[in-house]
Amino acid sequence: MADPADYYRILGVGRDATAEQIQRAYRRLARQLHPDMNKDPAAEDRFKEVSEAYDVLSDPEQRKRYDSLGRDFRRVTEGTDAGAWAGAGAGARRPRSSRTSREDRRTTGRTSTNAGGAGFDSIFDDLFGNRFGTVSGADQEFEVLLGLEDAYRGTRRKIQIGGDDGRTIDVTIPAGVRDGQRIRLSGQGGAGFGGGAPGDLYLVVRIAAGPKYRLDGRDVHVDLPLTPWEAALGMTVVVEAPDGEAKVRVPAGSSTGRLIRVAGRGLPNPSGKPGDLVAEVKIVVPSRLNAEERRLFEELSRVSNFDPRRSR
Repeated sequence: MADPADYYRILGVGRDATAEQIQRAYRRLARQLHPDMNKDPAAEDRFKEVSEAYDVLSDPEQRKRYDSLGRDFRRVTEGTDAGAWAGAGAGARRPRSSRTSREDRRTTGRTSTNAGGAGFDSIFDDLFGNRFGTVSGADQEFEVLLGLEDAYRGTRRKIQIGGDDGRTIDVTIPAGVRDGQRIRLSGQGGAGFGGGAPGDLYLVVRIAAGPKYRLDGRDVHVDLPLTPWEAALGMTVVVEAPDGEAKVRVPAGSSTGRLIRVAGRGLPNPSGKPGDLVAEVKIVVPSRLNAEERRLFEELSRVSNFDPRRSR
């Protein structure tokens, strides 16, 4: 246990803290550390420290004596001069330990009658219900990674909550979920205490678009490789979309970087307008030319007046 003289540090408050600030600090720490809520073996010892500190600092008379006499305040009789006690070497004496256990809180029924703060019973009724009764479970979050195809059509997944020793649940991912969307599963979160309702589980969807596709909201971007003549003459070409093939009409004179939209072929939207498929033109030239191809390109270079460096 920490040095019992440092009750202010144990509660995380300053020496000038008000009774309300001390009570708020205690409530917060008690929620975190109570052994029925926190299974860390160290939590129970820490809980005892916090309870002892609150027992002293929430009582105006005890706090006054503690502030004046320090850790030995329980051993000093009423009316003793603090300066005289210090001068007598009180700091070298061993204080009597004030023990507070989980069983004490459950079985003694002790109610602090501190004039300046709420009693333990009322605080624990607020925090944990009557005699550590009803406490609602905590909400939890779990990330689910989907491929873009699964986001298009929806899928079912088995997910394991809490690692290898956790529980497995079946979940349905609806079609048209977006990256970052949270799906609420009521009552599937942390267990309640003392009959309290369980919390909710929130699935946070992460979509791995993959090398072919890029997501922008519900719009799905895809590269559209074109030959120079396809881009110059214009034509209709077929591209692969997450939900199957899509026909893209390429306007004549398209250059690299042009965006061509295919309305409604992006990510579905269960409650509104779906996104678009957005094809981005990428002009690709042959890495090697056969003799006839070279002749035609050379002929084109002689007859064409087009100069991309001057026409911009």
